[in-house]
Amino acid sequence: MKHLVIAEKPSVARDIARVLNCTKKTNTCIEGKEYIVTWALGHLVTLADPEQYGEQYKTWDLETLPMLPDRWKLVVIRQTSRQYHAVKEQIFRKDVSDIIIATDAGREGELVARWILEKAGSKKPLKRLWISSVTDKAIRDGFSHLRPGSDYDALYHAAEARAESDWVVGINATRALTCKYNAQLSCGRVQTPTLAMIASREEEIKNFIPKPYYGLKAVAGGISFVWSDAKNGSARTFDKSRIDEIRRNSQGEMLVTEVRRKMKKTYSPALYDLTALQREANQRFGYSAKATLNIMQRLYENHKVLTYPRTDSRYLTGDMTGTLKERLLACAAGPYRKTASRLAMQDIRANKSFVNDVKVSDHHAIIPTEQYVQLEHMSNEERRIYDLVVRRFLAVLSPACEYEETALAGTIGKEVFHARASRILKTGWREIYDATWQDIEADDTADTPWNQGESTAEEHVLANIKEGTSLSVASISVTEGQTSPPPYFTEGTLIAAMENPVKYMLQKDRALARTLGETGGLGTVATRADIIEKLFGSFLMEKKGSEIHITSKGKQLLSLVPDDLKSPELTAKWELRLQAIARGRESSEAFMDEIKAYTQSLICQIKNSGASFRHDNLTRHKSPQCGKLMLEVNGKHGKMLVCQDRECSYRETISRHTNARCPVCHKKMELVGKGDAQKFVCVCGHKEKLSSFQERKKKEGNRANKRDVAAYMRKQEREAKEPINNAFAEAFKNLGIK
Repeated sequence: MKHLVIAEKPSVARDIARVLNCTKKTNTCIEGKEYIVTWALGHLVTLADPEQYGEQYKTWDLETLPMLPDRWKLVVIRQTSRQYHAVKEQIFRKDVSDIIIATDAGREGELVARWILEKAGSKKPLKRLWISSVTDKAIRDGFSHLRPGSDYDALYHAAEARAESDWVVGINATRALTCKYNAQLSCGRVQTPTLAMIASREEEIKNFIPKPYYGLKAVAGGISFVWSDAKNGSARTFDKSRIDEIRRNSQGEMLVTEVRRKMKKTYSPALYDLTALQREANQRFGYSAKATLNIMQRLYENHKVLTYPRTDSRYLTGDMTGTLKERLLACAAGPYRKTASRLAMQDIRANKSFVNDVKVSDHHAIIPTEQYVQLEHMSNEERRIYDLVVRRFLAVLSPACEYEETALAGTIGKEVFHARASRILKTGWREIYDATWQDIEADDTADTPWNQGESTAEEHVLANIKEGTSLSVASISVTEGQTSPPPYFTEGTLIAAMENPVKYMLQKDRALARTLGETGGLGTVATRADIIEKLFGSFLMEKKGSEIHITSKGKQLLSLVPDDLKSPELTAKWELRLQAIARGRESSEAFMDEIKAYTQSLICQIKNSGASFRHDNLTRHKSPQCGKLMLEVNGKHGKMLVCQDRECSYRETISRHTNARCPVCHKKMELVGKGDAQKFVCVCGHKEKLSSFQERKKKEGNRANKRDVAAYMRKQEREAKEPINNAFAEAFKNLGIK
């Protein structure tokens, strides 16, 4: 008899098959003497659409809501149905004795496999492979420690409850809003609070009134001192007359009243989880959260040089410490060779700054695997992300940075001034981020954090100063500044805010705030990037440069949605319950009963609302398919005209963002028009036909040839055809209302 292994993706299946010595390949599986390895393509099975629960749901009608199925139906996803039937055929082979679930180790991975087995009607025994990387060693170790499938039944019930609750609330609320206001509106327990955070930040910026503040800077004995208030220690005041008076009265020499020298240590920042990595990649390279996750998936699945990316932990487990030297040797290549080899030769002390079993949930922090790296096989984007992870890994394993800090206090009359400087004694982990270390690209070196600088002349003066010394004051001047509003969200800061949204809670409830922290905030590390893409795709928010702004449609949606659906509290409550289900402490049936009751009250609120919705981005352009006026929207890749009618799928791109630089001001230009009439337009007023631009680039000797330009145009066309709706886009097709 043979064992059937079900992986989540073909690439992982191929790795498992190789380790298990399966060599007989077909289009749908790989077979060996003892094992058959097949795969899903992500989800092959999903919850049925509302239309399959009754004829009354085929037409969108407010009176048919809420839809609360008694028995949930699973359907095969049409686009991947061939693979589903191939997997089902393997499941029911007479020579298959049991099934090994080898999908991603997590809540959603469990759901992928279990729904396939449930839809197929399989009753065969189950075992579970639970691994965090897909190296040969990890796979072999995992198969030598397979666990009974029943150990993960509770995790499956939690995953199923999550999917069903999102369906009940999301589908019902979306249909209710759409029917009530005859506009394509959608909401959900994660995307709506995320949108509300953006609106809250914009309101805060709009209402912010800057206030000027003042301080004093004194230069005495070649040292720069800063005034501080003797009462509260603040280095600034909002009272201009007071600071002017202090300056007038601060005459004569400065008496050094205190000298403190202290040895200090700083330790490396923590290892990356997915959110921290997405935030830094966005800040340093401008990568979207989704793009960073996709790059990580390639490094995990294809190159096998990094561990599982969808993790919310920044720590390792104690049993991993024995593998750290092997991982160091594996990444000892290129710019990392010297440091990684040196660390591998030393004893590694696993301290609680990066090893803590209690702080690891399903998966540990993102670190290199034991697979030897071949940097030359990576794309530029992959090298950048790999570089971030490896440097952080090397830094965590390096000694602390030791430095001497000197703090001085001096007085001029009755006013107190302070100066501070530090001198590095042992570079430690900061060497990993030394500016002299060759980066992926020369331009990136200047952005490397924590650059180690040389000691300044001022530091030498501070090192020799003593209490009671009188210093001649060379100058004393007023410094000015003003308070600034919080910045607009970027993708990096938004994804961080989703992880910790306590600030945006409507109720300042400590228990709920703690729950939000414990459950990881809005969404999960695996879903946040998709939520952000959905908000862009449904035109509820838009990008202006790197900043994220809410659209008029988004503002109106928030005014129509019930308050509790806009706050992170709902997710906190749900996630806490789902975790309890996953640990076997609560029933998924009881949870779903409460969700259905909540949905009924939600639909009742929407039905009884007296609010209205209007399109304020309506244009005079008519859809050539239905004749209705179209809306002008800012898509992620440029401006588009989209028909206001949900039934009409017509849309038209009117301008696209490009990386082409203006020859006048060097800013990025937009490409407008169609066919031969296409031209580049810059905000400075410069205009240039596409043909002229191509000719100019050819004369300048730019590397972009005709093939590059053609590839770029094809990419723009693909982007223009991307879905513009949210996760419920399929549900909006073939509707029976206008």
